[in-house]
Amino acid sequence: MIGESCLLCRLGNGPSLANTRRVHRAYRRLERTRAEGQLEVHDVVPAYDSLAIHFDPLAIDAERLQTQVELWLSEIENDDPGHDDAAAGPTATLPVRYDGPDLQRVADHAGLSAAEVVKRHTAPTYTVAAIGFMPHFPYLLGLDPLLATPRLASPRVRVSAGAVGIGGDQTGVYPQDSPGGWNLIGTTDPKRLRSLRPGDRLRFAVSEGRA
Repeated sequence: MIGESCLLCRLGNGPSLANTRRVHRAYRRLERTRAEGQLEVHDVVPAYDSLAIHFDPLAIDAERLQTQVELWLSEIENDDPGHDDAAAGPTATLPVRYDGPDLQRVADHAGLSAAEVVKRHTAPTYTVAAIGFMPHFPYLLGLDPLLATPRLASPRVRVSAGAVGIGGDQTGVYPQDSPGGWNLIGTTDPKRLRSLRPGDRLRFAVSEGRA
């Protein structure tokens, strides 16, 4: 439990594609159960290796909810995971202008040219592991390990909406102006992030015009 109104369910130990698939499988099942009226909670929020279930403690007995959710999760763990790809969300493509102020920093850290960084960043099909930090910010799994770059020692006071960044072994896109310490490598249209959901797939593509 996190406080009196949130049940935290651990389904792994740290970011990995296997853990994220397990979380998304559970998330889809619980969301379907909620839509059917069998799970009366405010929200189910997936992260890399956990689910947070927010509920009204005045309307639901916490221990009963925990027992119920643990039973569902045990059933989910016994499901055949072979249909994960078929059950995954749609694939979106974001055109990116690779004009970010930290593109060369990422290249230097990796020992690559800026063009090779762009090539490697646009190659994978990423998985939207979670939405967090702020509304519509996608945490993406699938970054080429060579592109992993430490966050800035001093975060910027303002990062513009649509900035595409790399922070450690993660990549993502800022949906609105905010402070931020990720390495900015490009720019895209932040409005395209609004339809993304956990479990969706995402590809980046080079855009020569306005993102």
